[in-house]
Amino acid sequence: MAKLTAWERVKIAREPDRPTALDYIENIFDEFMELHGDRYFKDDKSIVCGLGNIGKQNYTIVAEQKGRNTKENIERNFGMPNPEAYRKALRFMKQAEKFNRPVITFIDTKGAYPGLGAEERGQGEAIARNLMEMSDLKVPIIVVVIGEGSSGGALAIGVGDKVLMLENAIYSILSPEGYASILWKDSSRAEEAAEKMKLTAKDLLDLGIIDEVLKEPNGNAKSDIQKMAETIKKKITTLTKELQKIDVDELIENRYQKFRIM
Repeated sequence: MAKLTAWERVKIAREPDRPTALDYIENIFDEFMELHGDRYFKDDKSIVCGLGNIGKQNYTIVAEQKGRNTKENIERNFGMPNPEAYRKALRFMKQAEKFNRPVITFIDTKGAYPGLGAEERGQGEAIARNLMEMSDLKVPIIVVVIGEGSSGGALAIGVGDKVLMLENAIYSILSPEGYASILWKDSSRAEEAAEKMKLTAKDLLDLGIIDEVLKEPNGNAKSDIQKMAETIKKKITTLTKELQKIDVDELIENRYQKFRIM
């Protein structure tokens, strides 16, 4: 991986023209059919859910989606999920379990939406329930961090048998600005915070938090979306075959131990 500072990687992860989840879905899966709604409140478009396939292998896909411009960001709530987004995700993950489909999740969010309405509708409960349910889901789960992975907004779809990160993605308990604001009461120290947070793919691989770093073409995924998508596709295909060979009870126990020891 290129020798960039943590803050430089944060800035790359946040680039407006960085490939989004839908860009990868379009280039990875042969077909994709989006499914909508949590059957409780509404369809939150900050998380896209649906069915896809690679050859004869079917998948359930759960992906955090940002917009590319102001209009899209408003529609997608700037990629910050409300509780109904997590409930939608869980609805389709449980459906995947029923029909024995592996689950692929794409993480790319600044965090769960912190609005009053989200809290009133049970933001914390929705995130916690997803963590609990995913830990016991009886199908393989592969997680791919493609951009920003911040706070409970990322963790709520981040419990997987394998966790992959693009080399310029970030993954942390909160944003560097939030870290600096809490620790030093000064959000302007975000660059300093980024270095201390160990939020880069290399840091997290060294710490055993993730399983593999996926190299980006020419040092930035946006330079060749198709090539980046092909790398992810090959990895998903290989890992799916490996995970499907594992007995269900062993799969769940391995997943539990993976996160229990962190």
